[in-house]
Amino acid sequence: MKTTLEIPQELFRDAKSTAAKRGITLKTLFTEALEDKLRGPDKPQSQAAFKYYGALSNLHEENRMILKEIESEFGQVDASEWK
Repeated sequence: MKTTLEIPQELFRDAKSTAAKRGITLKTLFTEALEDKLRGPDKPQSQAAFKYYGALSNLHEENRMILKEIESEFGQVDASEWK
């Protein structure tokens, strides 16, 4: 369902930043936050395992760069040294 909400600009920026850090959409962040709020303190949910969910999503690019560097180095090894 689509709806329009007015929220303070600073809160929106924080939400957008948090969603990006967690590697999730803003829609997912708002949905989770609303579900947590509606659940209330008397309906606990174990979130410990998901505390850092999406925190490493930025490593895709770093992994690609590392693999490229490894390939570059191994491409320079003299095959005669491996006999």
